[in-house]
Amino acid sequence: MDQDTVISLGTQAMTLALEVAGPMLLLGLVIGLAVSLFQAVTQLQEQALSFIPKIVGLAILLVILGPWMMSQLITYVTNLYMSIPTLIR
Repeated sequence: MDQDTVISLGTQAMTLALEVAGPMLLLGLVIGLAVSLFQAVTQLQEQALSFIPKIVGLAILLVILGPWMMSQLITYVTNLYMSIPTLIR
């Protein structure tokens, strides 16, 4: 296994991680910004108010995108395991 192969595997893994985690991170950012804006406008500084909408939004997104995320991860791991014989030589 040479240096190019290792870099390619690392790049694929980081790309997959970004694709899978990106929607959840983006939704958390948008919800957090909306809640912060609401708190600034109403001057309501309740700690639980910032966490509950994020948890609910991320749970809903996980239910919607969970099967797609799992299929992406299964495909990547399957391809990685199938390529082990070619990587070893």
